[in-house]
Amino acid sequence: MPVERFAIIDSTLREGEQFSSAHFTTEQKIEIAKALDAFGVEYIEVTSPVASPQSLEDCRTIAALPLKAKVLTHVRCHPDDAKVAVETCVDGIDILFGTSSFLREFSHGKSVDEIIAQAREVIGFIKDHGKEVRFSSEDSFRSTEGDLLRVYKAVDGMGVDRVGIADTVGIATPRQCYALAHELRREVSCDIEFHGHNDTGCAIANSYSVLEGGATHIDTSILGIGERNGITPLGGFIARMYADDPTAIKKKYDLPRLRELDEMVATMVGIDVPFDEYVTGKYAFHHKAGMHTKAIYLNPNSYEILDPADFGLERTINIAHRLTGYNAVGRRAEELGLSFGKNDLREVTKRIKAMADAGPLSMEQLDRVLREWVVA
Repeated sequence: MPVERFAIIDSTLREGEQFSSAHFTTEQKIEIAKALDAFGVEYIEVTSPVASPQSLEDCRTIAALPLKAKVLTHVRCHPDDAKVAVETCVDGIDILFGTSSFLREFSHGKSVDEIIAQAREVIGFIKDHGKEVRFSSEDSFRSTEGDLLRVYKAVDGMGVDRVGIADTVGIATPRQCYALAHELRREVSCDIEFHGHNDTGCAIANSYSVLEGGATHIDTSILGIGERNGITPLGGFIARMYADDPTAIKKKYDLPRLRELDEMVATMVGIDVPFDEYVTGKYAFHHKAGMHTKAIYLNPNSYEILDPADFGLERTINIAHRLTGYNAVGRRAEELGLSFGKNDLREVTKRIKAMADAGPLSMEQLDRVLREWVVA
């Protein structure tokens, strides 16, 4: 997939604020925005200025920063919200309207004709003020496809820059995402954005599939934080795209900054970076099994699709345990300046495995066994 085909809209400062323990101060929002900009995301989305008085001031503050990324805010498709958003001087405004039967019945009660009429008024107002505009359905994958396409074609004709597909409740599958994007690509000429929640663990796969179907913009957040289980995580999405084209992704984004982003936001919201976090998790480049470690020493690509060096990280080879192999033990012996014949190396490895059956050894214990074996 050509790297030029997609742009990242990072929503840590909008969707991320909906994470249970998130409460970013103005200073923290500025820090996050600058760090995201340095990383290279193309867009930064901030909380609706009508959410609270401080949200309004923060929106103005972030919009005034000298960033390369465009600053967007996210509001209801309502004239009053759009007027406030325009006055914050953001670069673009993302408007949304619930299109599923659930939201039309239990939220706003509007018909498709009423949605289109209100969209026309709001989109015209935003465009008259020279702002980029995206119109998104909400709960897209529980909406009737005919209703969706009717709304999307109408707003495309009104001149929106993007239409948005939103998997608001995380119900979509990769196949459904591909199919909807593919169908929508045939119906509209504007760009297509995807906002995918991670309730069923499909957010990254859905983001990738929707791009394959013809979408152009993907919403992410740092560590995937957001409402409930959050949305597509920035690091995970980057990892997926890197696996396709490492060289292009390295040119497009400053990958070593990813760890800084994850650790910074984790601290701000009072959580640890998960042990299995994409790229930056504690064990992301940790190798243990004997067959794996042998292959990693010979060629890291054997068991790694991501090069830790490209992300400013290092791999760890764990050899002080009962799953270790003699190749890994031999490499450690070389690092200590010790020399073993092949038979001795196999025997000392057996000794280490037997000892480790009682529990993992420390590196100090392993090193002591190696040294004592040579002396003996």
